Amino acid sequence: MTAGRRCHNAVNPLHSAMYFAPEPADAFASLGLERGAMAYFAGRAAPLGPVGAGTVTATFYNFNHEHVARHIPAAWTVTTPEAVLAARLRGADGALGRLLGADALASKEMAEAAELALCATEACRREARPLYAANAGLPVPEEPHLALWHAATLLREHRGDGHLAALTVAGLSGIEALVLHNATGKAVTSAVLMRTRGWSAEQWAAAQDRLRERGLLDEGGDVTAAGTALRGEAEALTDRLDTAPYDHLGAVATARLTELGEGFTRTAKAAGAFPAQLFGKG
Repeated sequence: MTAGRRCHNAVNPLHSAMYFAPEPADAFASLGLERGAMAYFAGRAAPLGPVGAGTVTATFYNFNHEHVARHIPAAWTVTTPEAVLAARLRGADGALGRLLGADALASKEMAEAAELALCATEACRREARPLYAANAGLPVPEEPHLALWHAATLLREHRGDGHLAALTVAGLSGIEALVLHNATGKAVTSAVLMRTRGWSAEQWAAAQDRLRERGLLDEGGDVTAAGTALRGEAEALTDRLDTAPYDHLGAVATARLTELGEGFTRTAKAAGAFPAQLFGKG
């Protein structure tokens, strides 16, 4: 594993925990957004402005377009992207306070992690990275824990935009990428993925069949050696497209940010940031 990927894995949970936390969900609901898909689409797409379903499908990649279209642009008739961004930040504030505790939020380690993560983002590129570029246009929060959350969001979307390019090179559609990832047993369950991404059991089974035809899944639905190799190639390309932030930060500082991120992530996980029952191959 590259140092950049390890650092990403350490810091990214501080952003992704928000998708499982009640505080952002409550903040979005207070604006009149429906809980679940509408709130998720609006919350993540808000930096792009009041975009339509096509833009969300293109930038989120693994969601059924018909599912997206049921909620976007309807969300923008309920509230505005500006209001959603403010609610998103309030939700992150509340969730991080609950998961990490007041002492961690006020610690010198938090301030150090925020400074290092923001330094890494200085080398991120906007070209062909729409979600990163949109978030990069937002102001940096003053509070260190929110500045770290903002930087984690930038680093996540920068890597994510590159990962979508790698999946395209690998010839994997959005649902095929989901099915292949789920077959490793390291993702949320197939039931959760189908429900949250808007895919039917029939569409899921059809994607499995296509992956079997390519030799990427076996008859039992497990990843084959060829599937593992293809996933490895996609991750390696993603790593290459995501080297700039960590090269800019330098090896010593990247290792320190990884150490700090792993510490905060352990605390968040111990506080129940990621419900265990949602994860697994089933």
